[in-house]
Amino acid sequence: MTSRAFIAGCLGPSLTPDERAFFRDARPWGFILFRRNTQTPEQIAALTAEMRATVGWHAPVLIDQEGGRVQRMAPPNWPAYPAARTFLGINDPVAQREIVRLSARLMAHDLKSVGIDVDCLPVLDVPVAGSHDVIGDRAYAHEPDMVARLARAAAEGLLAGGVLPVIKHMPGHGRAKADSHHHLPVVEASIETLREHDFRPFRHLADMPLAMTAHVVFTALDARNPATVSRKVVRDVMRGELGFDGLIMTDDISMKALSGDSAAKASAAIRAGVDVVLHCHGIMDEMIAIAGAVPEMKGARARRAATALGRIRHEPEPLDVEAVRAQLASALALNA
Repeated sequence: MTSRAFIAGCLGPSLTPDERAFFRDARPWGFILFRRNTQTPEQIAALTAEMRATVGWHAPVLIDQEGGRVQRMAPPNWPAYPAARTFLGINDPVAQREIVRLSARLMAHDLKSVGIDVDCLPVLDVPVAGSHDVIGDRAYAHEPDMVARLARAAAEGLLAGGVLPVIKHMPGHGRAKADSHHHLPVVEASIETLREHDFRPFRHLADMPLAMTAHVVFTALDARNPATVSRKVVRDVMRGELGFDGLIMTDDISMKALSGDSAAKASAAIRAGVDVVLHCHGIMDEMIAIAGAVPEMKGARARRAATALGRIRHEPEPLDVEAVRAQLASALALNA
């Protein structure tokens, strides 16, 4: 049975009877977990298995596990990982890149062990002076090439551990002066500035399997529509100029930056060329509306999804967990 082009969340640490019935009938392509869904390793493993059982296949399960202030699996059951900006304190560029890779490799180990196989990391946004701190220390640096270099290291660490990375927020949230969770950011930079600065990390990582859109208006590209629902931005910029041919998902469709009801927002994103709609909050009425507004995973959309999932490494790179954790802690302590 064919999946539908959306990713869904649930309300708690296990599925309710209504959620099980809905997922069985609506057949979301994937699922996403948040802090409300994470208690213990045993509980998460049971939840991810339960989610997959409702749709009858090994559907992808996503999480936002960046480190710093965005870490859904947190202490005391999991280590606290550093925010991306922390790695700038490592002065040796070779060691810096390796420590970023190892941090992501450890996160992949944590995720894979409980059935999670997609991490919404790395952040490729490049903040500028005066931008909102919603990105802030989630970004690796203020310089595009440094962001690209360290973001690739993180992506490689995840892939080595059998977890797919999601590059975000395409084509760049770093210049935004508002938090798209609550307001619609409008970026008025010129196309030349965007190409030279904001777009560069995404162009360098266009070979990654998955990408997430930015709910941001770029007046130089489309003065009316946020990137998520802009045909020009999705097809001409993301697919064309940036050369990304992997699967594109929306950022959370329920964020306040987008106008309209859930079905209207989902339909607009699909019309723009996005492959999969992401809905994070597990609100049943909204999920029902989205399920009715998105297509089945067929044609090019299905091919991109299959190609992405085909990159999951089922035998992860060997890892001495305790030794690598000690190496990470030592490197960060020496450069604190």
